[in-house]
Amino acid sequence: MNSSAAKSLVALAKYFSLHSYEVGSEGPHMRDLYALRYQIYCLECHFLSSFAYPDGLERDEYDARSAHFSATNAEGKVAGTVRLVLSPDNQSFPYLEHCPPFDYFEPPPAHMTGEISRLAVNREYRRRSGDSLWGVNKADFKGPGAPGEAGPRGEKRVNAPLLVLGLYRQAYRYSREHNIRYWYAAMEKGLARVLAIYGFHFTPIGPERDYYGPVTPYLGDLDKLEADLAATNPDLLWWFRSGP
Repeated sequence: MNSSAAKSLVALAKYFSLHSYEVGSEGPHMRDLYALRYQIYCLECHFLSSFAYPDGLERDEYDARSAHFSATNAEGKVAGTVRLVLSPDNQSFPYLEHCPPFDYFEPPPAHMTGEISRLAVNREYRRRSGDSLWGVNKADFKGPGAPGEAGPRGEKRVNAPLLVLGLYRQAYRYSREHNIRYWYAAMEKGLARVLAIYGFHFTPIGPERDYYGPVTPYLGDLDKLEADLAATNPDLLWWFRSGP
């Protein structure tokens, strides 16, 4: 891993804590995650109607069978969250409702698969000019860089794609502990491109659709991720497996 990428990941660990919550988790920490989703999906982007969530918490039927992950800053405020929807009894995945795959696509075994879903990054970490909803910026296409200007409450700036990478790392560790090998994800092409720069490659499995904005359904193979990183970026693989 080059020095600028290493500095960025060290900054992520320095300024943020990463958390994982098992399926069925409840409590104030979960309310904070749902509140961030409500802020972004209902109030900021109007993807969902705020009237459907009078308590200010965006939840749906998939949350009960999902593991959840978050990044919090030094004050304990949630900077980002994502969930991994599971299918222990061969239930359908969320992306199929709006982003069906190609007719020839052969899905992996459902019990070995999860879907990365409901990614939400606090707007305080999407302040660069040109940042997309998930904090993707054309500047990120140049590759990893060290954080620069001061962010909220004097924190060093850690760009949103690094927060997303941290959330994905938590989901990766959870998946490996629970024999999940494959991930679905419906995401914008720019985010997929930035993740690929860091070595996290997803394969398109369907056409682009309008699903909370223009997104493409992808499939990722964690075995392939590990093999690719072992060959090209062993430091990043170490960070995924056991880094701070």
